Amino acid sequence: MITISDLAADRIKELRSKEGLTEEYNIRVAVEGGGCSGLMYQLDFAAEPKSTDMIFEDKGVKVMVDKKSILYLAGTELDFSDGLNGKGFQFKNPNASRTCGCGESFSI
Repeated sequence: MITISDLAADRIKELRSKEGLTEEYNIRVAVEGGGCSGLMYQLDFAAEPKSTDMIFEDKGVKVMVDKKSILYLAGTELDFSDGLNGKGFQFKNPNASRTCGCGESFSI
């Protein structure tokens, strides 16, 4: 399961509205090879789930994750920060043994 912080949920809803997307557009989270630590997070809007997606809902936001990525993301919280030390979505992943300085890639 993936959870979403209050700040991240608010920001997702705000971005969806700014981009003119309806509520049928949900967040798709995936893990792909790359980045300085070996694996990278992918975050995007999508209207239709894929046949291999698992769907979670938290704080009024649906999150679609493919079955391969959930192996790396189980227990992760999607957060948002707009502070001086970095702005944007952040993944608090208990499975990551190492993350890069920017927080966009990790290894297990």
